[in-house]
This record gives sequence, structure tokens and C-alpha cells, in this order.
Amino acid sequence: MARVGVEHSLTNISEALRDRGYDIVELRQESDARGCDACVISGLDSDVMGIANTVTQGSVIEANGLTAEEVCRHVEERTNLAR
Repeated sequence: MARVGVEHSLTNISEALRDRGYDIVELRQESDARGCDACVISGLDSDVMGIANTVTQGSVIEANGLTAEEVCRHVEERTNLAR
């Protein structure tokens, strides 16, 4: 199953993805995203300073305004395309 990084504040999304069999990595710092097939972020503090460093080749999914189920669907769609 795909490896998914999830921002540490999104515990409901981590649990939903773990229940679906995804390997979850808690994102606390930039280096945690390395090797992830997808990353889920809250989007609350994205691009605050106008700096965008890329540390993963995987998809980045912004969870702001989405339910855990909607985020899971996005992850499934994007990780299935990568295979």
C-alpha cells in the first residue's frame, strides 16, 4: 500500500487512511515527506512566506474544507494513478 504523509494536526484523516491500509507518516518537519507517495496538509500555513521547496515527488493534497472521506478519495485517486 502507498506511503502517505499526513500533517500531525489531522488525526481524523490519519486514522481514516490507516483504516484503509495506508502506511502513515506523521509530517512534523519538511524531511518527513521524503519517500511519501502523497502528502496531506491542512493548508492553513501553506506558502506563508512565498517559498516553495519540493521534497517529495508525490501528490500534495490540501485538506482545508474537505471531510476525511473526501481526502481519502483524493489519496486513492492520486496514488492509483502513480502505479
